[in-house]
Amino acid sequence: MPTTSTGIPFLRTPDESFQDLPNFNYEPHYLDIDGLRLHYIDEGPRDAPVALLMHGMPTWSFLYRHMIPSLLAAGYRCIAPDHIGFGRSDKVTDESGYNIARHTDKLTACITSLNLHNITIFVQDWGGPIGLAQVRRMPERFSRLVIMNTWLHHASYEYSPGAKQWISQWVPGGLFEVNIPDNLSFGELMTFATGHENAGDVLRAALTHEHMTYSGESLNVKNGYSAPFAGLGREAIAGPRRFPMSIPLHDPVAGNAVEQEKDFEFINATSLPVHFVWGGADGVFVAAWGKKWHSLIPHSTFDLLPDAMHFLQDTHGPEIVAIVLNHINHSLKEIQ
Repeated sequence: MPTTSTGIPFLRTPDESFQDLPNFNYEPHYLDIDGLRLHYIDEGPRDAPVALLMHGMPTWSFLYRHMIPSLLAAGYRCIAPDHIGFGRSDKVTDESGYNIARHTDKLTACITSLNLHNITIFVQDWGGPIGLAQVRRMPERFSRLVIMNTWLHHASYEYSPGAKQWISQWVPGGLFEVNIPDNLSFGELMTFATGHENAGDVLRAALTHEHMTYSGESLNVKNGYSAPFAGLGREAIAGPRRFPMSIPLHDPVAGNAVEQEKDFEFINATSLPVHFVWGGADGVFVAAWGKKWHSLIPHSTFDLLPDAMHFLQDTHGPEIVAIVLNHINHSLKEIQ
């Protein structure tokens, strides 16, 4: 197993694992950050406004495959990084090597190394706390925020039953802690998390080792989200395992709770355009929370996609881009 110069062991997914992924043949780019290779997609003109596309758990830049073409057509440069431990990025095998502060620092290094400016940031899930922290750190680099089914921890935040259940499934002995990746792959998990398969059918097949046939977009989802960890074993999934355990309700230190609260106050006071685009069928970050957050930023917009689940980029990508572009065009007409 390779190690960094400071002795941190990591795994690297072979390039072959990413061959033949549908609608995702983008050239990989890499940055060396603290001896680890961080992958990012970089498509579009270098002098164009930037769409910075942030993923969460257990996804990677593949999540944005249905949005990148529309953003490129609208004239954006699309930057989609993979957090360390995810996608094409290196996977530290020691779970203690992961916390939200480290993820945040690595994204800062990515933005500054690429010298990105005029950024419209798209955030969802853990991409929210990690991505929105950058706006407080470097506000001069950002021009617009698109917030989708995420949160920033703060004292009055009420974690939903879905969020609490998600945590319980990853503690020792929990359903996913026990079964991923030996019985259930992240790709199979994503087939029902995106609504392409019935959760009961997938879980029953996984737990009883029955064969289940996937086809069409369901097969694409299964293959795309399984690819980063295929054949690497349990050590490779330390990063995804740490995300649920870093939710501040469970671990405020690993979750960077104090900084998240500061980020929440800063984002709520921003004068930048803010667009909330929310999946209404998400049981973790429910629509009521999205609407409440929107109400705290008076100039923000709120659009609900009633049938979209937690991973709305995967199922409603072109609609999300159309909503955001419509708001931008409306703003431009008002200025004129």
